[in-house]
Formats: sequence, structure tokens, C-alpha cells
Amino acid sequence: MKDTQIPHIPVVIVGGGQAGLSTAYCLKQKGIESTIFERHEKFHSWRNNRWDSFCLVTPNWQCRLPDFHYDREYGGTDPDGFMLKDEITAYVDAFAEMTQPNLREGVDVTRVVPRDGGFTVETSVGTWTCEQVVIATGGYDTPIEPAYAKNLSPEIFQMHSVDYRNVEQFPEGGVLIVGTGQSGVQLMEDFTRAGRDVHLAVGPAPRSPRKYRGRDATDWLYDAGHYNLTIAQHPDPHKALTQTNHYMSGRDGGKEIDLRKFHVDHGVELYGSLADMDGTSVKFLPDLTKNLDDADRSYVGIRNQIDAHIQWESIDAPVEPPFEKVWEPAEERTEIDLAEAGISSVLWAIGFRPDYSWIEADVFDARGKPVFDRGVTAQPGLHFIGLGWLNTWGGSGRFLGIEEDSRYLADQIAAQVHTGVKHSEYA
Repeated sequence: MKDTQIPHIPVVIVGGGQAGLSTAYCLKQKGIESTIFERHEKFHSWRNNRWDSFCLVTPNWQCRLPDFHYDREYGGTDPDGFMLKDEITAYVDAFAEMTQPNLREGVDVTRVVPRDGGFTVETSVGTWTCEQVVIATGGYDTPIEPAYAKNLSPEIFQMHSVDYRNVEQFPEGGVLIVGTGQSGVQLMEDFTRAGRDVHLAVGPAPRSPRKYRGRDATDWLYDAGHYNLTIAQHPDPHKALTQTNHYMSGRDGGKEIDLRKFHVDHGVELYGSLADMDGTSVKFLPDLTKNLDDADRSYVGIRNQIDAHIQWESIDAPVEPPFEKVWEPAEERTEIDLAEAGISSVLWAIGFRPDYSWIEADVFDARGKPVFDRGVTAQPGLHFIGLGWLNTWGGSGRFLGIEEDSRYLADQIAAQVHTGVKHSEYA
């Protein structure tokens, strides 16, 4: 006989980060009850998966949780600054205090199964039924390390960026940092500041100016409507969804990162993309020149967009000299011996993969990525939030887009509830 006493929740939200709590708040405003299941503690990633010197890359004014903007309800006093890790945690904790979500921490959701118009949600502490499920776990479940990392000599220390806190974790000697997304280039600076010898495997990530023509580049782009560009309007949606974020830094009040200058000023040795490892031998692709040029092309392209906006709006702004390269690689070094080069460590900064294996619904593409329209999937009642390009470039994978995306998703959930999407009465 089937158990009819399984507890029921109208909406289950999986993930207690800022996207999950924002959605819960917007649902509460509509009178819809929800419960958040978080496997660790709220905002775990901010508290535990960031290095000691971490700070925001985008200005504080972009922190716009629903009804809790940094420079409005929160009362932040440095909108053009870049909050440090502890300051970010204080901001999101204050949001949780304001919204008082129904949050259950230390609960691991192990299975989500569609059942007759609703869902069964299995967790480490029991089973529930619900009408709607919101997946707010983000895309940073599994740290990426290539298969050939296991072929590296055991004499070489290895660490992924998810475990990195500071340089003191690493043995004496040089370090090879793999990856030049936002994390990789900022960890590179950590090591150069500590006076360590740094070697950098340069990938295809684009870069952005920081300050340009008297303002932060993100301010110009916001005014020009760049953040409102939707994925449907993008000229190359595939590129938008797969491209690494542009790298720059919020450190020391904000700065841009030019890898050529780090080579010239700090002696950082640059190579192309990592290709293979065996013992202490490491091989690289001959793409360093291309990757540096592509990053600069992105950098100049953003400057050109800002120039066009300034001209179109007839804005009086200071003019800056054109970009010039400060260094060009004389050759493409495709192989080094780590021991001979004095490199004792490898730091992986090549990203993460999401893990949705616990969701038993036909809403994923061949690569395992969820397919949705603004977070709403083809499976009635199943939704995603907290991912890049949920709708716009400034989507809910960023602080700036969380309010818009969570309010929209709450509207869609309310519409489904009111039009009769029902949960199963039985497990």
C-alpha cells in the first residue's frame, strides 16, 4: 500500500545561494510557500570556496538582490568599489536576515523525479512531494582537471582553484597556473605579489578594459544597454553560452589585466594552452600568440563599443591613446621540464562542470546542460535559476541580473500553480 503521509511542499528550491534565496523571496511576495534545501550552509560557496584575497570583479552597485540593492536598501557606501569576500558574505547574510526564508541547511537532495504533474524529492533526511522544483545549484559542482593530470610526477604538488586560499599552501619553488579566466589571472597576481616564480598556461579567455575614458568600463556598457542584450538577440548565441567570462580585477580599486605586461613587469612566463603531462614533462599547444591576440581583440572591441556609445550620445569624455602591445612572444615554447624550470607546483584554474545526474527529467541536451526558456523547462514545474544567460548577459549568474530573473520565474511558477499544475498525491 502506498504511503500517503509523505510531507508536501508547494515549491522546493534546491540550493541556498543568492539565486535560491531571491526566488524564495519573490515567491513569498506572491503568497507561495517554498522550502530551500541546501546541502551545506547558506552561501556556502562565498564562505568556503573563495581565496583569502578574493574580491568582486564588478562594482558593488551591481549587487542588486530583490528589494535589497547594495546602495539602496543595504546602505552600502562604496558603490564604485569592489567588496572583499567577507563583505560579500555580510551583504548576502543581511539579505537572508531581511527575507527570512524557510531554509533547511545540511540537507542533500539526492533525487528529483517527476510524478503525475508534480515531483518526488528525495533527500538525505527524508522524502517530500511538491508541485514545483527550482534548481538553484549553479554550475560549479565538479572541479575540472584533465585526465593527464594523473600522469604528473608525484613530486609535483597539485591543487585546484576551489581549494586555493593563499600562496602559503604551496611548497617553495615556481608554480604553473593553468587557465586564464577570472580566477586564473587573479591567482597569478597572488603569486607574483608573494615574489614567486609564475608560469602561466594561457587559454582562450577574453579580457576587458577596467577604466576607460574616465569611467569603469562596466558603467559605460550598462548605460549603453549591453547588459540588457538577450540571448535571443545575440548574434552568436553558441559563443555567448560557451565563452569564458572576460578577465579583469577588482583588486586595489579595480584594474585591468594585461598578461603581456605581467610578463614584462613581473617576469611571468607565458605558454599556450596546456596539452599533455608525463612525469615532469609538460606540453603546450602553439597558440600563445593567437590567445593573446584574441584577448586583446576583445579588449579593443569593448573600447570601440564604448567609443561608439559616447559618440552617439554626444558625451564629453576624455580621449585615451589607442592600445599598443607591450610585448610579443619571440617563439612558441611547446614543451618544458618542470623540474629543470624550478616548478614545484601546478594550480588548476580551468573551471567546473555542473552535475545534474540526480534530476530524472528529459530537459538536458547532449552535453548534459539544461534546456530552458528563461529558466522554464519543457517539464512542467521544473525550473533553473542562477546560471549565466538565463535571459540576458547580466542574468542570474551575476548579482546584477538576479532580481529580474527571480521575479520572472516567480511569475511563471505562480501562473503554473494557478492554471492547475498539480503534484502527485502519492510517492
